Amino acid sequence: MPSFTCAECGSAFDLPQHVLDRYPGWTPSKCRDCRGKEGSRSKSPSKASHTEPDGNAVYTDGGCEPNPGPGGWAAVWVRDEQVVEERSGHDPDTTNNRMELLALIEAVKMLPEGTPATIFSDSNLAVQTINEWAQGWKARGWKRKTGPVQNLDLVQELYELFESRPELTLEWIKAHAGHRWNERADELTRAWKG
Repeated sequence: MPSFTCAECGSAFDLPQHVLDRYPGWTPSKCRDCRGKEGSRSKSPSKASHTEPDGNAVYTDGGCEPNPGPGGWAAVWVRDEQVVEERSGHDPDTTNNRMELLALIEAVKMLPEGTPATIFSDSNLAVQTINEWAQGWKARGWKRKTGPVQNLDLVQELYELFESRPELTLEWIKAHAGHRWNERADELTRAWKG
């Protein structure tokens, strides 16, 4: 596996060959940790601000009432302030966290490979899970220091999707703060209730 040196922190890092094969001639300049510092990963949720990105963005949401109970999820792909695609679904017996993770999985799957985009979630837990904790859990055989990883099936799938898609960034966005497309995702998430 080829090794690279991060231009920001100087540490050595590598990427799977199948990722490099997808982008011939591309030389990654930053390790995953330093790439993450460009988004909300370096900010506390209370200080994170949102500006509408240029180009592609996907806004996700998930939830259920009561928790656990029946719930829904949604992903809204927006390019230059125009909806490209919307996806949503429902589960009669689930949890908020499972719906948030499933919305993110569907967001990644909706974007064609090689399409740079920022994916926004208003679940800080889901964002921290992928951006901060999952790498360590994977290194420990998908175990936390304090016990099992909750929703392991979805966490593993989502983490592997992001690992194979270096063109994607995951960021936290504050819920119910008037962000147009986050509110649309919330609306679709609740649509199953009729």
